[in-house]
Amino acid sequence: MFTGLIEQVGELQSFQNISGGKRIIISMHEIFDDLKVMDSVSINGVCLTVTEISGKEFSVEAVGTTLEKSTFSKILPRTKVNLERAMKLSDRLGGHIVQGHVNGIGSIHKITNNGKNWFIEIKLPADIAHYFISEGSIAIDGISLTVAEKKNDIVTISIIPFTWQHTNLHYKKIGENVNIEIDIISKYVENFLIKGAKTPLALSEERLKELGY
Repeated sequence: MFTGLIEQVGELQSFQNISGGKRIIISMHEIFDDLKVMDSVSINGVCLTVTEISGKEFSVEAVGTTLEKSTFSKILPRTKVNLERAMKLSDRLGGHIVQGHVNGIGSIHKITNNGKNWFIEIKLPADIAHYFISEGSIAIDGISLTVAEKKNDIVTISIIPFTWQHTNLHYKKIGENVNIEIDIISKYVENFLIKGAKTPLALSEERLKELGY
């Protein structure tokens, strides 16, 4: 589990084909002093397990399904990637709950600046667009962000200068793909409305009698 608050921007060094997927080698700008093998790390919003560490580099392995569902299917070496270690139970949840499970791939539709903040318009996949609302949470390449506006399948995100400079967003270009994760609360609400609503929850005199009262 992650917070969506990016700790540093790393760089994808190389891919190596392995059985059923790829080994991905990432270089860190600064060494995570407590990083160890078997730790979970969010790389551009994809939760992956560290398999090897060597100096400022670490390796993870991604299976075919993960590659297909994320931008890792087309990402190139030297690409800047957002890095976040899994949160501790003692940490503050400064962003929102990010699982590291990519739900779809969006594309950058427009980038503008008003002299203070940056605004990015992202076109969402049609099958997940309904999960997002204005002022709701969204994870883009692992970054916890708030939807400023939504029109059909396009969301506008307002980016403060600090987030712009300390994530990979300032490397992005129009037309570039990004990993999208739905706020887990939205999925729970939808599941309840579809399935849970079929189960009567309200207490009645008859129900109390059935329970022995």
